[in-house]
Amino acid sequence: MTVLDHLNMAVTTAFEALGYPQGFANVVVSARPDLAPFQCNAAMPVAGYFKKQGETKSPRDIAAAITGQLEGHADIAQLEIAGPGFINIHPSDGLITRAAIALVGDETTGIVKAEKPLTVMVDYGGANVAKPMHVGHLRSAVLGEAIKRLFRVQGHQVIGDVHMGDWGLQMGHLVSELEDEQPELPYFDPEFSGDYPAQSPVTMDDLARLYPLASNKAKSDPDRLERSRRATAELQAGRRGYRALLDHFIAVSVEALKIGYGSLNVEFDLWKGEAAVDPLIPSMIDGLVKAGIAEDSDGALIINVAQDDDKKDMPPVILRASSGAVLYHTTDLATLVDRKAEYNPDLILYVVDQRQALHFQQVFRAAVKAGWFRAEAMEHIGFGTMNGTDGKPFKTREGGVLRLDDLIAMAKDAALQRLKDVGIGDDFDANEMADIAHKIAVAALKFADLQNQPLTNYVFDLDRFTSFEGKTGPYLLYAAVRIKSILRKAEAAGLESGAIRPEHSTEKALVLALDSFGRAVDGAAQKRSPHILCEHIFSLAQSFSRFYTECPILQDGIEADVKASRLSLAQTTLRQIEMGLDILAIEIPDRM
Repeated sequence: MTVLDHLNMAVTTAFEALGYPQGFANVVVSARPDLAPFQCNAAMPVAGYFKKQGETKSPRDIAAAITGQLEGHADIAQLEIAGPGFINIHPSDGLITRAAIALVGDETTGIVKAEKPLTVMVDYGGANVAKPMHVGHLRSAVLGEAIKRLFRVQGHQVIGDVHMGDWGLQMGHLVSELEDEQPELPYFDPEFSGDYPAQSPVTMDDLARLYPLASNKAKSDPDRLERSRRATAELQAGRRGYRALLDHFIAVSVEALKIGYGSLNVEFDLWKGEAAVDPLIPSMIDGLVKAGIAEDSDGALIINVAQDDDKKDMPPVILRASSGAVLYHTTDLATLVDRKAEYNPDLILYVVDQRQALHFQQVFRAAVKAGWFRAEAMEHIGFGTMNGTDGKPFKTREGGVLRLDDLIAMAKDAALQRLKDVGIGDDFDANEMADIAHKIAVAALKFADLQNQPLTNYVFDLDRFTSFEGKTGPYLLYAAVRIKSILRKAEAAGLESGAIRPEHSTEKALVLALDSFGRAVDGAAQKRSPHILCEHIFSLAQSFSRFYTECPILQDGIEADVKASRLSLAQTTLRQIEMGLDILAIEIPDRM
């Protein structure tokens, strides 16, 4: 139980004794921490409740009755009534000390495990086969990884799926362009019946070259476009050589994607794409037709998902176009069929650009109509864009899409310059400096993204992102490294941690900051909003900075038990910052 839990229990008991409706008994973190750490704002709604019952009770009188009931409670040091009936609450030193002892002894420093763990699938990433990762993949990767880790740290079984784009016209472009360049390859011989080579005929660089080459040709040459379309159709119809090439394209791309995502500390449990569920589509469509869920519409096969209470027109799900082609609706529905068969998840979270909101609304309604999942088992977690100073999605100076590795390189160069400007690393070797700069760069990019509410658009500002001051990733890394340095010096001096005795006001404030970690993690998971956790980590780092300024640990003349107490607080703070940043997939250097 946290300090807030204990205070809520005390207030609930007071309400019970007074005969007040317990549903209003609620203590919250104060909106005015300069007045008190906690507050109870129940007097006004309780007065409203009694007014409806025909009784007149002023909020201040109700607040006075509540405080009178709470006077002398062991967990409360002081109570104050402010304004029309707000109750400011100061927890007792004994309660703060008990909370500190519990946090020190808890390896998760306050994270509460789920009573009923769920099987959760997180669909994020969405990079395309044969295409280099670019800045547009950043937010899905960063946000999805954090959400996956938030649920995982609470004890849920979580499966992360990259859900690659590997099915469509781009594959036909690649197949036909490769045939132009290397027509002698056995994949293009319809009479070939042997085993295809295990070695891919193309590298990732080849794929990155072939796709735009074919795409540009097709834009100005209808015959070239038709060749790509035919190749796509034959691939999707199961032509053996083309399917073997697709396997190569996927394998080569996954190898490159693992490096790209890995540079952001993003990992997936599944590396599946649309092609993986293509075999499920015929039987799925047959089942939907037999159930009367799918219907013909001018030669196309659709699922009508409009509802009577829709305020805007809701287009149908198109299972099969009049041309016979299957579309994204179809492959996403087949993916749901696959996931239900393989994992039967309780919850599926799609971390995808908000501009795809309508698509997912259609798919979810179709899945509910088919009886596969309940509506609340599928969620689209949309997000805004990272913009340039012009307010539009971030581009290169030439107006092109910036590759992700170029973005990370830019951030790393900026981090190296920052380190040089503040005189950090003059005695580090080149490898260590490169590692530190990479960690700073990733922290800068990820925290700049995650500290925003997901739907918020934000402006790319590398100077601000890489600053060691303010609400930034580098500031948090520096705060953690500073504590590591303090602990190393304490160990060298032979100091050991001991029982916590939070006596100074900044010590108590630090304990209360630590005590809110579990709420931050739970709130971030429940609201699918890692910015709540970001706010906690930043506030905790600030609380530690104030604590260390007022309550030195290593200074001579301080009693041994006081040093031991403060050392325990420093260790617990570091553990919590490390755990919080790990949930955000941000690594901390050993020194800076």
